[in-house]
Amino acid sequence: MAKATKKQALGRGLSALLKDPANDIRSASDKNADKVVGNIVELELGAIEVNPFQPRTSFNEESLRELASSIKELGVIQPITVRKLEFNKYQLVSGERRYRASKLIGLDTIPSYIRIANDQESLEMALVENIQRQDLDPIEIALSYQRLIEEIQVTQEELSDRVGKNRSTVANYVRLLKLDPIIQTGMRDGFISMGHGRALINVDDLGNQLEIYEKILANNLSVRETEALVRLGKTSGDRPAPKKEATPVFAKAASKDLSGFLDSNVAVKVSKSGKGQLVVPFKNKTDLERIMKLIRSGK
Repeated sequence: MAKATKKQALGRGLSALLKDPANDIRSASDKNADKVVGNIVELELGAIEVNPFQPRTSFNEESLRELASSIKELGVIQPITVRKLEFNKYQLVSGERRYRASKLIGLDTIPSYIRIANDQESLEMALVENIQRQDLDPIEIALSYQRLIEEIQVTQEELSDRVGKNRSTVANYVRLLKLDPIIQTGMRDGFISMGHGRALINVDDLGNQLEIYEKILANNLSVRETEALVRLGKTSGDRPAPKKEATPVFAKAASKDLSGFLDSNVAVKVSKSGKGQLVVPFKNKTDLERIMKLIRSGK
């Protein structure tokens, strides 16, 4: 208990240091910056604003109340991370659930790690930490990856190193953003899994994607059944079977006469221009010689 009291007192002492406008810490090279940056400091919740780069857009109310109850009993076990914007003003980098839960039970302060970072570094820290630690849905992770790629200008391979994932994993998540928005919403709401989404990506036409999506929901299809349905659609497609050209009457008559004469199923093929060909099948060399004799004898 004595250790906890000492640690809390240290946090309050650093909080007082941060409220000294004459010695405001703006960079890591400023006086006393080493006592603050990277250390746990008790910050007023009112001095912290939500991070606009936060990829999570919705928070489960019941889960927040459970976390709030835990914080009320045990305190904030894991400090949040903030970046310093200006005098006594901070922006959340990670830990928004802890921040919201603390506000829910009326806490005045919250233990915080302080970092000094520009917007790009803050974005990267927020997204990478959320990807690794938060229970984001597949689309939220995909959006986070895409945002890192576009705004920090890294390749998928470079990004995979930063987040500790295989490049193929990063690519599979980003590809989910090619799905129809309705399907993306369905995945976020838990109607289908990422496995279903990965199968649907292989359907180029968004209309066809939605048709299969509706079948998944209506028939409660598994991922394997969805993959089979997608493969079936790719092999059959929506293309009508090619129409067979009607064989002219004279060709049918010739085929019948020649088949009878040669004792073989002779096919007579005629093109639109009127040109054609005869196909005379034979069983073996002896049968071919027999047919040749009949043709010669018919001269």
